[in-house]
Amino acid sequence: MKSKTLGGLALSVICVALSPLAQAQSAGGQQALYAASLAASCANCHGTEGRAVPGSRVPALAGLDKAYLVAQINAFKSGARPATVMQQIGKGFNDAQIESLASYFAAQKK
Repeated sequence: MKSKTLGGLALSVICVALSPLAQAQSAGGQQALYAASLAASCANCHGTEGRAVPGSRVPALAGLDKAYLVAQINAFKSGARPATVMQQIGKGFNDAQIESLASYFAAQKK
């Protein structure tokens, strides 16, 4: 009986110890899914995962520097960088979404 109690106690301690790790992985997975869903809205012009069609006049976003991407989206958003479509699209993103998009595209392979 004593060994069952100790075994149960040990299992409980392990579960409690691993719980924050599981929550962190879950949160990271949710953030990754959120970023990918935001990036999907860019696919019509910039290609899947930011890989534009070869020969396209629209730039590929995959693998670009995060800071560069943030700066460009903010420039579209403010109107400092003129564009036909991106000024309107940029206005639809908040700062956290811009950071998330930039991180997503920067992490993609060219």
